[in-house]
Amino acid sequence: MADTKYIFTSESVAEGHPDKVCDRVSDAIVDAYLGADPEARVAAECLATTGFLCIAGETRGPASIDRDVLETVARHAVRDIGYKQEEFHWEKIKVDVRLHAQSADIAVGVDAASNKDEGAGDQGIMFGYACRETDSLMPAAIHYSHAILKSLAEARHSGALYKLGPDAKSQVSLEYVNGKPVRATSIVVSTQHDESVTTEEVREMVRPHVLNILPEGWMCDEAQFYVNPTGRFVIGGPHGDCGLTGRKIIVDTYGGAAPHGGGAFSGKDPTKVDRSAAYAARHAAKNIVGAGLAEKCTIQLSYAIGVSHPISLLVNTHGTGAYSDAAIAEALSAIADFRPRAIRERLVLNRPIYARTAAYGHFGRTPDADGGFSWEKLDLAEALRNEISNKKYRDDEIGNVAEFKR
Repeated sequence: MADTKYIFTSESVAEGHPDKVCDRVSDAIVDAYLGADPEARVAAECLATTGFLCIAGETRGPASIDRDVLETVARHAVRDIGYKQEEFHWEKIKVDVRLHAQSADIAVGVDAASNKDEGAGDQGIMFGYACRETDSLMPAAIHYSHAILKSLAEARHSGALYKLGPDAKSQVSLEYVNGKPVRATSIVVSTQHDESVTTEEVREMVRPHVLNILPEGWMCDEAQFYVNPTGRFVIGGPHGDCGLTGRKIIVDTYGGAAPHGGGAFSGKDPTKVDRSAAYAARHAAKNIVGAGLAEKCTIQLSYAIGVSHPISLLVNTHGTGAYSDAAIAEALSAIADFRPRAIRERLVLNRPIYARTAAYGHFGRTPDADGGFSWEKLDLAEALRNEISNKKYRDDEIGNVAEFKR
């Protein structure tokens, strides 16, 4: 896109945002079940409002994970976020657990049997994306939006910003020139705060956490630096706004820079392809870009409930590929199995690693030693390069080969 300029915006929300409280509780429940039984099945939804949490959904797991355990898990998730406010306090909230047994009709389609492989937990489409805008191979606007809030949360937890509350949002608008981000045109940060703090004081608390995150020289003009634009944000969290699991799916993924299949992640065990296949698609896209096969890449997978093999696999390198998209797709299919069981085994997803994903994005994170964020590893890059170079995919057999500019 030569000689073009445009502005692109992404937002993030902090762990104390009402919807993220619900995502955290739902994923803590997934972890509780998987920690007790790696083959447990969980679909846990949460609603949060003033003084109240409701947990509903379907599970299949050990009897040891009973209502008392689930209530404790929920309270500890709220405590860890930092909610000790009169209207929403981790010890005082009412927790209503309405989980029941998983549908046998779903289980029969998903479970492996002597004559069939494990099937997908639902139909649907899932997308993965990667690009070279940041070191994490994530789009820049969502990357910086997450990082600003994560920095503020770390300072709040440490006590350095104890007058800020858990609820917060950020929004970063970046100017692109010839397809590359060059500076921020506006920054918006809204953060809950103690009643004793003025708007200007909040602004100066926030400022260093923006400056330290953005690349040098990227800060927007002062007039476009918006902190608590309404002037007051004392009432927040589930007391200020009802929260629901799965309502921040664009925040969880690519900030609108890539397509989304529509399925939420939080509260779902990894047999649900909404979650596991989206992770596998990101893993594939990141490794294609990390291998130097493209500047950016979108992967689409689709599934039918109860069917093991994906219905379709699409690779789109947006004209930046070193080889044709069809050649890259063929190489990817040769080294990676996208059946639900294979995804779980390759990424080792049947572990209690999900509560940490509930805020600041499921993608662009650093892989953890215990297997968390395994889909962020660049462990397929060398195999992809070898496969596509050894096969010597021909332009006339596969498709047009685009010139790759590093």
